[in-house]
Amino acid sequence: MADVLLSVRDLHKHFPIRKGLMSRVVGHVRAVDGVSFDLHRGETLGLVGESGCGKTTTGRCILRLIEPTSGEVRFADQPVTGRPRREPTIDV
Repeated sequence: MADVLLSVRDLHKHFPIRKGLMSRVVGHVRAVDGVSFDLHRGETLGLVGESGCGKTTTGRCILRLIEPTSGEVRFADQPVTGRPRREPTIDV
């Protein structure tokens, strides 16, 4: 696993559907549901799919622009998910 630069395991992002005056949650939109892949040093990865299939949401979760519902993202064998956002960046 030494040559794996980015590892994504079982990534999920669900957005709540809110309705009514009290904005109660009545369901969830499963934008990303169980995405896993490894990206090795020197490789290029393209995410392709239909409009609305979760490509942008996957990228946003990896970059921590939004927090995933569950799953794990590791960069250079260091955990990305679950870390405080203000922690120093990882040197490669």
